[in-house]
Amino acid sequence: MADFGADTDLEAFRQEARTWLEANFPPTLKSKAGLAASEVRVEDPDLNKWRKAIGAKGWATPTWPAEYGGGGLSPQQARVLSQEMNRVGAFNPLMFGMGITMVGPTIMDYGTDDQKKKHLPPIIRGEVQWCIGYSEPNAGSDLAALQTKAVDNGEGWTINGSKIWTSGAQYSDWCGALVRTDPSAKKHEGISFMLIDMHQPGIEVRPIPLIAGASPFCETFFTDAKAPRDALLGQLNVGWTVGKRLLQHERASQTGAGGGGAAPTPLQEVAKQYVGVDGQGRLADSDLRTRLSKHLMDARVHSLTLARAMAEAKGNNNPGNAASVLKNSMTSVAQTRSELTLEIYGHQGLGWSGEAFKADEIESVRSWLFGKAMSIYGGSSEIQNNIISKRILGLPDTTQST
Repeated sequence: MADFGADTDLEAFRQEARTWLEANFPPTLKSKAGLAASEVRVEDPDLNKWRKAIGAKGWATPTWPAEYGGGGLSPQQARVLSQEMNRVGAFNPLMFGMGITMVGPTIMDYGTDDQKKKHLPPIIRGEVQWCIGYSEPNAGSDLAALQTKAVDNGEGWTINGSKIWTSGAQYSDWCGALVRTDPSAKKHEGISFMLIDMHQPGIEVRPIPLIAGASPFCETFFTDAKAPRDALLGQLNVGWTVGKRLLQHERASQTGAGGGGAAPTPLQEVAKQYVGVDGQGRLADSDLRTRLSKHLMDARVHSLTLARAMAEAKGNNNPGNAASVLKNSMTSVAQTRSELTLEIYGHQGLGWSGEAFKADEIESVRSWLFGKAMSIYGGSSEIQNNIISKRILGLPDTTQST
């Protein structure tokens, strides 16, 4: 690809992106991002072809450094690419993985040159899957109370303990985990971040069923699991800092900033189909019309705020506290859309299976159920509000005893 500089002709790049997408994106996958988002590995030939093509091109990670296989695009070019993907109903098949959204960016922040060369290229190509080992049965919101420990065995690390809610662990090749390496230190200070190979006998994964059907969640048990000395990401016993940075990347990925996804059918068009219109072409239900209008405005406000935050962060690769605001607003917009969708579908929004219901109707019920987790995972809404109050508004901390 040509070397685009400060005077980039975005229209020339747009044509390049359009031509490449027309040649490489399988039309059979149009608007089927759910295939890639599924927690079950879908063996779809066209999906595999698309994953391989966009990974090799580097456009699944459009702004990542080209030296590791990333796209090396400017933010403006990445935005054009996202627009062109939306135009043809394409999606980023790797955007749903934790390698791209969390671990990869954190490795770029804290990894050694060898760690970057080892881990970033396969993440970019979609050849490996990552999970995150954070929460434990007795360390949820109080994550610093974690007890999974890593002991120096002379050649590397021996890891014992357990993690819970390790999304996608049953399919993962690697785990980025917080472990305790100094039990005698203060609880925030004796923690390190480890890159752990999941393909070893010392690791057992047990999926956790959910009411919504297929579950992403697992329990993960470490029994004398091993990791080499260079599995340490960042400094020894300073993993809390690395772990917080990963959470910032996670929250940024949950604001809708990822792009590269097919746009859903406008909810107002769905409402017109199911609810009907009056003589003036408006939704027949005036109350629903009012609430739907408010939702569409909230969604637009979120989108514009996100665009402003991205513009203000130009040239600064470190995600800021604004991600907490945007994560909460994205959660509100998404959950409200799910609630309105079920209401619009009426009786057709109550189906779980059967020929009486369309695929979109069944999916809406499952999405509504799973969407309840949005205000919990990635840091609950209450935790985000605490971050907003302390770090953005500068309000006093009333949670600590004096």
